[in-house]
Amino acid sequence: MELVRALTDRILPEAKTHTGGPTPPGPDAPHAIVIGAGFGGLAAAIRLGARGYRVTIVDRLDQPGGRARVFREGGYVFDAGPTLVTAPFLFEELWTLCGRRMADDVDLRPTLPFYRIRFDDGSTFEYTGDADAMRREVARLSPDDVAGYEAFVRKSQAIFDVGFTKLAHAPFSHPVDMARVAPAMIRLESYRTVAGLVGKYVKDPKLRQVLSFHPLLVGGNPYDTTSIYTLIAYLERKWGVWFPMGGTGELVRGLAKLHEGLGGTTRLGETVEEITIDAAGGRPRASGVRLASGETLRADVVVSNADSAYTYYHLVPERWRKRWTNRRIERAKFSMSLFVWYFGTKRRYEDVAHHTILLGPRYRELLEDIFERHVLAEDFSLYLHRPTATDPSMAPTGHDAFYVLSPVPHLDADVDWEERTEPYRRAIARHLSRTVLPGLEDALTVSKTLTPRGFASDYLAFKGAAFGIRPNLLQSAYFRPHNASEDLDGLFLVGAGTHPGAGMPGVLSTARVLDSVVPDPARYARTAR
Repeated sequence: MELVRALTDRILPEAKTHTGGPTPPGPDAPHAIVIGAGFGGLAAAIRLGARGYRVTIVDRLDQPGGRARVFREGGYVFDAGPTLVTAPFLFEELWTLCGRRMADDVDLRPTLPFYRIRFDDGSTFEYTGDADAMRREVARLSPDDVAGYEAFVRKSQAIFDVGFTKLAHAPFSHPVDMARVAPAMIRLESYRTVAGLVGKYVKDPKLRQVLSFHPLLVGGNPYDTTSIYTLIAYLERKWGVWFPMGGTGELVRGLAKLHEGLGGTTRLGETVEEITIDAAGGRPRASGVRLASGETLRADVVVSNADSAYTYYHLVPERWRKRWTNRRIERAKFSMSLFVWYFGTKRRYEDVAHHTILLGPRYRELLEDIFERHVLAEDFSLYLHRPTATDPSMAPTGHDAFYVLSPVPHLDADVDWEERTEPYRRAIARHLSRTVLPGLEDALTVSKTLTPRGFASDYLAFKGAAFGIRPNLLQSAYFRPHNASEDLDGLFLVGAGTHPGAGMPGVLSTARVLDSVVPDPARYARTAR
């Protein structure tokens, strides 16, 4: 944690100005409503509360966290969604804004390797942030690609220096914002795809997979995601990969506590059915929300952490939308969905890493099945999470907790998940038993699944897409739904479906953009609701 604070002080020195902690807003302060208590919504609520807004979060689930909620069963703790932290200073900053230290609430531990990548032939690659160790791994896999790999890392750093350091926290509200960065983006070859840029530097097919899988962590197909996302490789090397003891649910708990400490209110188990509109002043503006119960909550500012496509398609009547019309949303390209299996075992698998990626026999062809053909293939690639490798307390003594996810098509695919769930789970179990978890079927204790249908019903994800709008070139930056709504004053968006995008760093950055686009609360002081 000392390293995390040192990074915060160096990279975000302005956060240190809040060391005393803000005074909680009074009952007459301007009111902000945040729809959704995911990481984006919680971060937005904290930032608004620290600025002087009186903040109410409304979430339809029975606990905060959204996709980062927690399942508990039989002594096991399962993080439902995000499982790794790659830019911890963005969390630390939220604690600093409240005059607190994250280390007082959350114990972050580094995970090594970052990922163990297992190819279909059984060979492995240990992916870490250590430059020398990575050079040795590359040399072991493909000696002729060492120089190309090091050139790729330098390119990743150059893209990071612009794409993350300068642009991730900047709003893209006007065409001029895009024009301003276009020369740099062209110079950095952002017109290439991730796979295309990786292929420019290394030739070995396995190494190309190792260096191009990162877009899948944010919902993108490496073969059509803009190469700006190769910055993730350098981001991980720079800040590492971390895990909070107790699970990512501990981060949620800590953020919820910060929100409450700022005088914020959280209303769980309540569904927002509509964002209300006031057009009396000419240009329409968001004036609050109407709940499924019929209750209307008035607000000066509305921030939606709900899926951006769902927000516009279902929460804002179409007559108030000129840019994000139903037709435009329907024609957008969306991320894949996920099949997630949470399970516990009555034995421990000590040789299994915290994060394992099991690549299948096909790579590009499987991605085409998922993203383009919308076909549920017989083969799969998997991400296996074993949190008990770092924190054994997340399972009963002598047991392991796992979740495994398989990228699958979103709900445009003709798949009856009621019929296919159990056969698909069994196929994954057989594969894991043959590869990294021998005897799995006999060791199972608890089991729970989440399908694309669950993403649509539990999280109101449009088409059941796990990461919202896909991050290809023409759906990035200015071309994504803006953080400040193009259609309505007073409406702002955070989360995976807006700029800069999915993943914990991306989602936390969407909330940080609000500092630039949400007016100072003094503007609403005389009309506070």
